[in-house]
Amino acid sequence: MEYVNLGKTGLKVSRICLGCMTYGKPPAPGENKGGRHLWALNEEESQPFLRQALDLGINFFDTANVYSSGDSERVVGKFLKANTQREAVVIATKVHGVMRDEPNGRGLSRKAILFELDQSLSRLDTDYVDLYQIHRWDYETPIEETLEALHDVVKAGKVRYIGASSMFAWQFAKALYLAKLHGWTRFVSMQNHYNLLYREEEREMMGLCAEEQIAVIPWSPLARGRLTRAWAAETTKRSETDRFGNTMYSRTEEDDRKVVDRLGEIAEKRAVPRAQVALAWLLSKSVVTAPIVGATKPHHLKDAVAALDFKLTAEEIAALEEPYTPHPVLGFS
Repeated sequence: MEYVNLGKTGLKVSRICLGCMTYGKPPAPGENKGGRHLWALNEEESQPFLRQALDLGINFFDTANVYSSGDSERVVGKFLKANTQREAVVIATKVHGVMRDEPNGRGLSRKAILFELDQSLSRLDTDYVDLYQIHRWDYETPIEETLEALHDVVKAGKVRYIGASSMFAWQFAKALYLAKLHGWTRFVSMQNHYNLLYREEEREMMGLCAEEQIAVIPWSPLARGRLTRAWAAETTKRSETDRFGNTMYSRTEEDDRKVVDRLGEIAEKRAVPRAQVALAWLLSKSVVTAPIVGATKPHHLKDAVAALDFKLTAEEIAALEEPYTPHPVLGFS
């Protein structure tokens, strides 16, 4: 395993981050799903993958309060407490999404942040979170209120570093400027939507992060699995029921098919799984710190870690990028 600094902090993280959205609890029959997903693995089913991550040297675990309506945090926290030392791992979680059906049950107000952080700490069974991230931009709360609240939880010792997730580059630049202006804690990471099928972040956000030495930890690096199989391959349970993912990727887009086909050609020529090629492409970008990889089968993490040693040639990178066409901005809501 390789370890790198998270942005310009001194915090060392593995170059593969385990995404824990899949771990928690699927909805019961007839239950209002909320943050639960039909493809989620329960606690018993999740443990082999969390164990495998530790065995492979992964020390970076990403979850969110909304994943499985909080159950992902509980499962991850319980496993890590029982199987490793707290200081040996980097736990990241997020705040913003709907947690309760009431006016203050979501968002990034001071009230929401202070309450939801304590709830996350309780579920994770830890005194602090290493990386606390705003899951999206809150258009109903002044960013100054959010930034000051985040600064306060850092100074209270409940959070070590703060990060952000998908938003417009101008919004992120504004947040960085205001933090510096007021002497508040600065965002150190950006968790954004970035993969071979969606490269719109290259327009503005990647340049901003490189200039400001912000860690980039992309979500959906394999495009919800679409980069791991042939275009006409059979669907999975997740692809059939993932409403959010199906709004971002379409099986009918001819240009996306060309990207997937090109990926398949290179993978076949190099005799490696498609996932290794797709992740190796991401890891070839100097601004990318650690892709957030989900795992529901044993080979998922093995392929991800193998991508660290798999190097694409300049010609192969150019070939992978050549079929791409501009996409609408997606994933900000």
